[in-house]
Amino acid sequence: MDKEKILKELADSVVACDPPRAKAAAETALAEGLDPVEAINEGLVVGMGVIGDNYAAHTMYLPQVLVAAHSMYEGLDVLIPAIPKDEKVETRKAVTAVVQGDVHDIGKNIVKTMLTAGGFMVNDLGKDVPAQVITDAAVAGTDVVCLSTLMTPTMDYMEAAVRMIGSSGCRDKVIITIGGPPTTDGFAQEIGADHRDENAQQCVKFVKSRL
Repeated sequence: MDKEKILKELADSVVACDPPRAKAAAETALAEGLDPVEAINEGLVVGMGVIGDNYAAHTMYLPQVLVAAHSMYEGLDVLIPAIPKDEKVETRKAVTAVVQGDVHDIGKNIVKTMLTAGGFMVNDLGKDVPAQVITDAAVAGTDVVCLSTLMTPTMDYMEAAVRMIGSSGCRDKVIITIGGPPTTDGFAQEIGADHRDENAQQCVKFVKSRL
């Protein structure tokens, strides 16, 4: 199978929301000697880009997006270990978290997926995450911190996390974005975040424009 067909199969497997197919395509890519970075960027990421566009256009819905994401991760699990260590050094890093007091993580999971599709190595801290844990992850080394909440009462914990990162000594090295229905552009400015994300695609576009 030639390179273009393999890359197309990688992309198509994600668009088809078919995890076993994506894994098999990734294994074929390595067996045929394709560069794993190229297989990711020109195959899996292309497919996830189509998914993102379809989701933004409301022609695809959340359950499909999540299965497509699972398909991409199946391929990544095969390809990432094959990337030479010196190439991994240049990979951008991101941290995602739902702030303390909130356990609604669907939006965060979509952001994680789109960041991964955009070439970031994502450290997903999960949901109901204390400000100190978020700050520790920022201090340990990352390019981006993406925080979300679905509920108005937990916005205080989002502010606490941003301000704690600001006091940690690493603020000038980290881009902070926030998202969730109760957040606004004004709130982002008030607490010292760099951006308020309307959706996952906008989040990725913004952070890439700043890196």
